[in-house]
Amino acid sequence: MLQLVWLRDHMQHSDTMAQWLHRQFAYEFSGQPLADWQQEFAQGQVSCDWQCLIALENGQLLGGAALAADDLPERPKTGPWLACVLIAPHARKRGLAEQLIEGICSEAKNMGTSLLYLHTHDRQDYYAKRGWQVLECFQAWGKEQWLMTRKL
Repeated sequence: MLQLVWLRDHMQHSDTMAQWLHRQFAYEFSGQPLADWQQEFAQGQVSCDWQCLIALENGQLLGGAALAADDLPERPKTGPWLACVLIAPHARKRGLAEQLIEGICSEAKNMGTSLLYLHTHDRQDYYAKRGWQVLECFQAWGKEQWLMTRKL
């Protein structure tokens, strides 16, 4: 049975989720060792800096998405952010990413947020089809990035 649950309530999956993110977004983590990121990510579940909603099926981690206080160091006054959207390869093509994204948007709205941000280097079309608007294109981590926003 598929469940969308908060990682803070299932911390046994924190290191795995952090490892997947570290691998998938290696360009962002080039200067941060995996162990340091795993610790930061786990602490973020408690501090609410990286509130991660995860998809579990029969206790197996399938992916997640985060509501992050800060996801772009160059823009400390911008946020909150949809961040860390990742689905395990074997679980893709099931609509899980969209469910997780909507869960994060709902949580942000419930917290009183009216505008959510994200940045992507390769999925701007995916997000645009789901109501996100491009604010600008910029360079970060040696890649062209798209800063996008969505009204909640």
